[in-house]
Amino acid sequence: MSKQNLELHGPSWTEVILGAVLSVVLGGALAAVFLILKPVTKAKEMPKQLTADMVYYLEGSLDASKLRQAIAKQNSFAQGRSVSITEDELNALAAPAPTAPAAPAKGKPPAAAPGAAFAFGTPNFRIRKGELQIAVPMQVGVAGLDLNVVVQARGAFARRGESFVFVPNEVYIGSCPVHRLPMAQGYVMKKILAASALPEGVVAAWGKLSDVALDGSTLQFTMP
Repeated sequence: MSKQNLELHGPSWTEVILGAVLSVVLGGALAAVFLILKPVTKAKEMPKQLTADMVYYLEGSLDASKLRQAIAKQNSFAQGRSVSITEDELNALAAPAPTAPAAPAKGKPPAAAPGAAFAFGTPNFRIRKGELQIAVPMQVGVAGLDLNVVVQARGAFARRGESFVFVPNEVYIGSCPVHRLPMAQGYVMKKILAASALPEGVVAAWGKLSDVALDGSTLQFTMP
């Protein structure tokens, strides 16, 4: 609209609507960034009285002595046998090898590579009350600053087509509820699962599963 028409008639409906939409989008983006950078509250167990607008992160247990039996179960599964695995065993398998050079400290993500916006660390698994939590520490590079946030997803497994997939009912980046943004949730889940890459033998056996179930604090894989 020309300046003369603007002075005579004011802004058009198109300009008013566009301005309103841009305001909502910008406000939503700023709110998302604020929530992403808002620290989560780490706890061993969920408190009886929850604090409003506070997101909690409960870290799964790790017993390094379970590594040998976890590897045995992983190999057995790759050979087509049914197995049950605990969160201690999952976290023992996910932990960096003791001999790996310059391994990051437990639970901390590596520094983002030059030019990269973020980098993921070692995933952590927690199984409680028939629900699996997958959490990954993430380092975000913003304006020359390195910020650490926790990405976490909670859910269960369901059959999709010929295979079983993890279906989250909650996904958070920091304190931002990504599960309320379907398109963003799919992208975040791809990153989480990529950080939890499986050996080729396990991937091949996965397609043969007849059932995947969460029983209390145990993950059960059933073969035909």
